[in-house]
Amino acid sequence: MRAIAKEAYIYAYPILEGYQTWRKQAVDDKAPEYVGGFNKFRHYSEPFTPDNKDIVTPNNDTPYSWAWLDLRAEPIVVSVPAVAKDRYYVMQWIDLFTQNFAYVGVRSTGFGAGSYMIAGPKWKGTKPAGIKRVFRAETDIVGTLTRTSLSGPEDVANLKALQAQYKLQPLSAFLGHPAPPPAPALSFPAYDPAKARTHDFIGYLNFMLQLAEPPDPSEVALRKRFATIGIEPGKAWDPAKVAPATLAAIDAGVKDGQTAIDALAAKTFDTNGLFGSRAQLKNNYLNRAVAAMKGLFGNSIEEAWYGGYLCDGTKPSVVHFTKASLPPGRFFWSMTMYTLPDRLLYANAINRYSIGDRTKGLVYGKDGSLDIYVSNTSPGAGKESNWLPAPAGRCSLVARVYGPSRAAMTGKWKLPPLQPLGAAQ
Repeated sequence: MRAIAKEAYIYAYPILEGYQTWRKQAVDDKAPEYVGGFNKFRHYSEPFTPDNKDIVTPNNDTPYSWAWLDLRAEPIVVSVPAVAKDRYYVMQWIDLFTQNFAYVGVRSTGFGAGSYMIAGPKWKGTKPAGIKRVFRAETDIVGTLTRTSLSGPEDVANLKALQAQYKLQPLSAFLGHPAPPPAPALSFPAYDPAKARTHDFIGYLNFMLQLAEPPDPSEVALRKRFATIGIEPGKAWDPAKVAPATLAAIDAGVKDGQTAIDALAAKTFDTNGLFGSRAQLKNNYLNRAVAAMKGLFGNSIEEAWYGGYLCDGTKPSVVHFTKASLPPGRFFWSMTMYTLPDRLLYANAINRYSIGDRTKGLVYGKDGSLDIYVSNTSPGAGKESNWLPAPAGRCSLVARVYGPSRAAMTGKWKLPPLQPLGAAQ
């Protein structure tokens, strides 16, 4: 039972981390993150600041648009406008397992306008007229973390105009047909992070699994194994009715699972193999859990490569790129500073939270090289144009490459080391 609980906890970890986020956004109308319910967009049209705490490791390149879809009654159609060739956007569609099951955006579907249908696991039908493509999800509730590039404060009005053209419609409304009967109301359990780290994770998992029926064929045996410790879709979980020895075994398994997640997370510094579809992840549940811990709802690697460093702002450092080793992105790249352990943007006197190839005033060497300075205090005269302020203490520096090259995706290109200031000069 302890071994099964460890396996189940690792499996459940990203599901519960995702629920903690989307329940506030789609269900809890008292939460500041509330987007307005299901099947609605909420757009953020300004650059992120340290005051925004909706998600860990937020990027400061592409303001977010959030939406969560309830697909139980019928599919939802998402329509997008045509965009200019210098405008990057991506609609990343995520299921309750935190798997990226679909993409709409300039890399995946091009710069033109179009309508795409998102259908749940129980929908049976054919692609309607006017729909470019149907994306099938494994779960009845799915979400999008949509990112749209912002070139600076002067671009905010253009960004808002574009976001306003992202449209969500039930399939019946898109086709002009009568709406089907609504799905039964759900009672979404309040999320307690402490309970989710004990045997009570089973109650949350049972609730979520009823929204993931039928199971993927690759998980039928796994579901049977989980059932031996009380994990079944929609089943009530009452620890008072479970033998104390069983609860102790499950709690021990939870600790074993968290230890395994922490151990892998401590030595994981890029996203190769962490984010993607079920086919891409190959049911590597430990990798999926680490992905949720280090950057919940991260993009699949073909959309964006992520890497980075652990740093200490009291120890001035530099990242030195030769011209040949600059981040290889089709669209653009950036490096963003985060506090630890909360992994939020770092408040600093110059209000610079990220730096990259679109940063105005960035200074390159005569040979095309580039130095990025990382420190809590100014790196000195002539270096502040390339300075990314860091906390006085432990911090996380995350690099993102949008539209990464094959070399980045396969690991042939790597970030250069973060070195003490002076070592790379």
